Amino acid sequence: MGPLIYEIDPHKCTECVGHFNEPQCQQVCPVSCIPLDPAWHESKEQLQAKYERLQAELAAAAAAKAQ
Repeated sequence: MGPLIYEIDPHKCTECVGHFNEPQCQQVCPVSCIPLDPAWHESKEQLQAKYERLQAELAAAAAAKAQ
C-alpha cells in the first residue's frame, strides 16, 4: 500500500497468471480504477516465467531462513 492508495509493482505483478484466469485486483476493485498499462505489455508466457521466478525466490528465501 502506498501512502494513500494501493500500488501495483509491475516487477512483481503476474496479472494472476499461475493463480487465476483473470487479474483479481480488477475483479474486486469497486470503482474499476485498475487499468492494464499498455506500455508494460507482457505475454502470458512472460507472466508465467515471472511467476515461476518469484516462486523460486520465495522458496529459496524460506529455505535460507529455515537453516
